[in-house]
Amino acid sequence: MKLVVGLGNPGYKYQFTRHNVGFMVLNLLADEHNLNLKREEKKAIVGKLRVGSEKVILAKPQTFMNNSGQAVRSLADYYNIEFEDILIVYDDLDLELGRFKIKPKGGHGGHNGIKSIFNHLQTKEFPRLKVGIGRPEHRSVVDYVLGEFSQQEEKELESVLTTACDAIKVFLTEGLQQAMNQYN
Repeated sequence: MKLVVGLGNPGYKYQFTRHNVGFMVLNLLADEHNLNLKREEKKAIVGKLRVGSEKVILAKPQTFMNNSGQAVRSLADYYNIEFEDILIVYDDLDLELGRFKIKPKGGHGGHNGIKSIFNHLQTKEFPRLKVGIGRPEHRSVVDYVLGEFSQQEEKELESVLTTACDAIKVFLTEGLQQAMNQYN
């Protein structure tokens, strides 16, 4: 079984913000599989599906970004999922909008959601898919990540979200290395 976690903040106020790119990817992936993500479980909104022969749980933590690790740990423990079978999808300031990168492990890069996951899992050894949102030129980082995309940015975002979903499907069916080879 695999766990794909999209990071974001719950609530309508944050729905279309840059920090909710992880939720956006999961919503699109759920829509592609006609999956209704509404069931609450272990501090997250979850849905279960099968991709190829792989059983998959999609999860959107409802703990707010800075406490994402609570939900990730709770789900991993409950379903007995190994850390290498958890894919975290989140926004990245250091990648320009329209790009994403899949990594097997790494640092937190200042991302509070990833810091929380490090603290709760007690490891940095889990795959992640980082979706670029770019870095603000003349705004504070907090205002930027909690701000919504412009109409022009939304056009670029739509394409990267679709491709990120394709990469996740490769991760689920063919493994992390193949997804990195094909999409990085």
